[in-house]
Amino acid sequence: MTPRILLLCLALAPFHAAAQTPQAKPAATGAAQPQVGSSRASAPTQAPLTADQQIQLRKQNADMARAAQEVVALIDGNRANEVWAGASPAVRAVVPDKRFLEQVAADRGKLGAVTTRKQVDIGRARYPAGGKVPEGFYTTVVYATEFANQPKPVRELVSFHLDEDKTWRVAGYSLR
Repeated sequence: MTPRILLLCLALAPFHAAAQTPQAKPAATGAAQPQVGSSRASAPTQAPLTADQQIQLRKQNADMARAAQEVVALIDGNRANEVWAGASPAVRAVVPDKRFLEQVAADRGKLGAVTTRKQVDIGRARYPAGGKVPEGFYTTVVYATEFANQPKPVRELVSFHLDEDKTWRVAGYSLR
């Protein structure tokens, strides 16, 4: 696999695989694993959400979906540089802007224009310090997207990192 757009994308495969199961299992090597969750179900070890928490989660999901829609609109409009300009400092510190912009152009150039896009999930993960991904809380909005040159749906992921100032900022964009 070629280097992905942002470092976070290296960790999205295990995140999304784990988000589809009730609970992630620790790796046999003892390596730190992200704590994951999906908007579709809570892990069985967690207490059920209160009514207020459910309302807050729905609001956050709507906010993240709107933000992701803005990101993909910028990407669709060949304005990836604006996405990068607003990216999380945690990710900008480890991923060169040139790599991000070149990867977006290469990936999207091959696929052509978007023909359909449907949001299919919103997932969450917490990555510990010392891993391949900057420490912190992440939310990823997942789309099933069809492109002019690729009629089968491609997973399009827009990830956000909760920065120290408690603001969610773009942490990744990738196509799978």
